[in-house]
Amino acid sequence: MNTLPISTDNSPTFLTELIFRLKIKDAMTRDVITARRSDPLRGLQLLMKEHQITGVPIVEGPRLVGIVSMDDVIRALDEGRIDEPAGDHMSRQLIVLEDDMPLSFGISSMDKYHFGRFPVLNKEKQLVGIITSRDILVALLVEFNREAERLEDDIPSRPTDDSYRREYRVRKYDFELAGKPTSDIKKRLKEAGLHPKLIRRVAVASYELEMNQVVHSEGGTIAVRLNPEQVEIIAIDNGPGIPDVEQALEEGYSTATEWVRSLGFGAGMGLPNARRVSDDFEISTGSHGTSVRCRFTLPEAQPEEEKDATQ
Repeated sequence: MNTLPISTDNSPTFLTELIFRLKIKDAMTRDVITARRSDPLRGLQLLMKEHQITGVPIVEGPRLVGIVSMDDVIRALDEGRIDEPAGDHMSRQLIVLEDDMPLSFGISSMDKYHFGRFPVLNKEKQLVGIITSRDILVALLVEFNREAERLEDDIPSRPTDDSYRREYRVRKYDFELAGKPTSDIKKRLKEAGLHPKLIRRVAVASYELEMNQVVHSEGGTIAVRLNPEQVEIIAIDNGPGIPDVEQALEEGYSTATEWVRSLGFGAGMGLPNARRVSDDFEISTGSHGTSVRCRFTLPEAQPEEEKDATQ
């Protein structure tokens, strides 16, 4: 049963910020107690008792090959097989986390699978840690004590007589809330009476830039500006910047990690799509971050040859 009294859906804003900003490696225990296939279960029983743990990863060098739980030990005791090798009793179908994943993945996994601990691997698939519900709570408490106050997600609207602006905060790896700023932008533009095709183009640019921030940046903001002449989508992130802008604008080029791709993101179409649907496209980047502006003109009558986001 998940012992974490928190979630990524209904936690207060300040806590949600921490959940998505911290990574698994910021909370995991790095000093992992391990064993080998050939070690007898009785030895693992003593390890669990000595270190007050409920599972021991089985490794071959740095590679994780299985895990023996307290249930496995109890079952072996009941069957009189406690002196047999750990390899004969370990679980091989494992659910693991990667050290670079956001802490939100650890919380979601504990809630989904009802496990109290997960092995943590690095990009080379080597065992580098263990994360438990207690580790997560301690990490959040420490970080919360450092930053007691956090900014609200949305900066309030500042409408004038003939213009409208709204800004939304975007968090790194926040896949659960991704798309909500774009949905709100579409709603606002529809209320303003804009042409459906234009709204669709703006939404494509907004969503692609938003997802780029979620996948590739340290987080940032998406802003929409509306005046009688144009709509502007402005995406500003906090780094690390784009090494090669021309390459990033090529369709299909992506630097997304393997686990991000496994979620269905990082196809390398974000910037190309945003540029394609825009009337004017600007991008500037550096180690401090990246700024992208997409402009859409608002003629009194929409031209027949207007770009269509569905093309």
